Amino acid sequence: MFHVCFGMFSWAFWRSAFTAPSPPSEEFQLSLSDKQRYAEQDTPEAQRQILLEISQKLPVHSRSASGAIRFCRHCQLIKPDRCHHCSACQTCVLRMDHHCPWLNNCVGFSNYKFFLLFLTFSWLYCLFIVATVTPYFIKFWRGKFLNYSSVKLHVFFLMLVPGMFAFTLTFLLAFHCWLVITNKTTLEWLSAPFFPHGPDRTAFDVGLKHNVLQVFGSQRRFWLLPVFSSDGDGQIFPLRGKPLVPNPGGFHLTGTCEEPEKHMGKYPSKDSTELLWDIQFETRTHLHLEAEL
Repeated sequence: MFHVCFGMFSWAFWRSAFTAPSPPSEEFQLSLSDKQRYAEQDTPEAQRQILLEISQKLPVHSRSASGAIRFCRHCQLIKPDRCHHCSACQTCVLRMDHHCPWLNNCVGFSNYKFFLLFLTFSWLYCLFIVATVTPYFIKFWRGKFLNYSSVKLHVFFLMLVPGMFAFTLTFLLAFHCWLVITNKTTLEWLSAPFFPHGPDRTAFDVGLKHNVLQVFGSQRRFWLLPVFSSDGDGQIFPLRGKPLVPNPGGFHLTGTCEEPEKHMGKYPSKDSTELLWDIQFETRTHLHLEAEL
């Protein structure tokens, strides 16, 4: 049992630490012509308009806090949903959870399952050591092994150190289990993602079963093994349904809420809420540019 726990712990740690973070695919990168158009713009509003036009062909739903398309100036790409730039790894990471200093690696879509298994097997490994050492620790301190009293301190630390790790890992593992069943990342727990209808902490919560399957995959025989089995590509995530709401910025587009449906050919990857938001944002940008001219 000891060797099984140690072997799985080592395997999960290796996969967590040495699996490279997954960057967005090339379709999210700006083309040379788009980069040139973006760089030639003199105002932030004009640059936002360029990004808005490009994003219509991409499956992006989240926005920045200002309502603009999320864009990484370092990587020169439009960020997919749940993607963030890591300043330590110097790259955009799909479904980024956090940068772990203990692993010296980003925890994201490519290795989040490995990280969960690493926490699980570390916790079991520490509990196993505590459970097997505690009986001998009690006997030593009760004086039943008088001839070996000089090793009391060694046995004490052998029980104390794994016990402390097991105690802290209990809370960390429980926290990440809660993140899995609610389909959040650590970054999304700290700051709610923004959408056309505003910030929403539960936007990616599609039910317990589907939340777990996104991380561990549909093939249950691989759930406890540090092999990649997560569902999806880390760039497109199902969203909990949201009603059509007015723009929080205060600008109201004339017409009915069905008006965006006329633009489905222009915005094939958007739902009605996002179409209304994008049309409003585009109209506000044009009005602002005309006012400047």
